[in-house]
Amino acid sequence: MEDLLKKDFLMQDTKSLDSTYKTIREILEKARLSVVRAINFAMVYAYWEIGRVIVEEEQKGKERAEYGANLLKMLSIKLTRDFGRGFDESNLRYIRLFYLKFPNCDALRHELTWTHYRLLLRLEREEPRNFYLNESINSKWSTRELERQINSLLYERIALSKNTEM
Repeated sequence: MEDLLKKDFLMQDTKSLDSTYKTIREILEKARLSVVRAINFAMVYAYWEIGRVIVEEEQKGKERAEYGANLLKMLSIKLTRDFGRGFDESNLRYIRLFYLKFPNCDALRHELTWTHYRLLLRLEREEPRNFYLNESINSKWSTRELERQINSLLYERIALSKNTEM
């Protein structure tokens, strides 16, 4: 009888431990996700600020136009040396374009990563860009899903179906 009571106690203890572990694990996973999101948004905001600085520097006037032409090349060399990959001329052009296409930093969305924004920057027109931005947020699209939807011309298909209904 005593052995049976010990087993019962151990089973209850194991269930309690498992439940406690599960609760703690969920807390840690939420915290990690919050940290990742905060870091992602901090980088998105940093890229927006970098884009602002580049655009302001390039637009200082005609006497600096020649300097502006070399600005991205020189910045790329220095930033890559000091901060590593991610600052080649191509990415700096995307960063500049990011500022130009999303001029209001208060409108930047915490839900989107830099990769989301880079995909959105490929879209020339503002209407489809806003559509995909909102759908990414509302549908919680990964960057892979966003790219798939853009490549499938979802916006154009929806716009076409709305036009044919009229």
